[in-house]
Amino acid sequence: MRCMIVAALALASIAFPASAETIQERAVPCFACHGEQGTSETENTPSLGGQQAPYALIQLFMFREKLRTFEPMNEMAKPLTDDDLRAFSDFIATLPKPVPPADAGDQVRMAKAQALVQQNRCNTCHNTDFSGKENVPRIASQREDYLAKTLAEYKDNSRHGYDATMADVMQTVTKEQIADLAYYIAHVR
Repeated sequence: MRCMIVAALALASIAFPASAETIQERAVPCFACHGEQGTSETENTPSLGGQQAPYALIQLFMFREKLRTFEPMNEMAKPLTDDDLRAFSDFIATLPKPVPPADAGDQVRMAKAQALVQQNRCNTCHNTDFSGKENVPRIASQREDYLAKTLAEYKDNSRHGYDATMADVMQTVTKEQIADLAYYIAHVR
């Protein structure tokens, strides 16, 4: 709820005086939900740090065009021009990547998930270190709750990507396996 209020209040600061502000100043409202320097501390809200510019551009475009719906983001992106989308996505790519949890993780869960990663070839598109590439997101050290939510949404087809790859991959993955995958990816160093 806090993020929605901040997003609504911040909309004007992003949309109207854009020519008078730097991209860093215009991005300040983003940090209310996505965390200082792009590392989220908000439940079910992704960290933006370390994301690939092409991936961020596609997501911002999808929010603007309501091809991906989450009302605060749809409202924030609505007034953005194509140049704004490029500027924001380029800026996001400069933010520091999130740091994994200090603990190395439960080795049994990590091993189970590592087998799932191999089986489902997650490390093919997302890279072996899960850093992402081009239009494929960085998922390494992402928030565990956000990863679990997103994977579940791909599985139940309530989240639509710009292609069907993730929905196809997730069809054979169980709810328990989703939890293990999210745990593992959140702990990737």
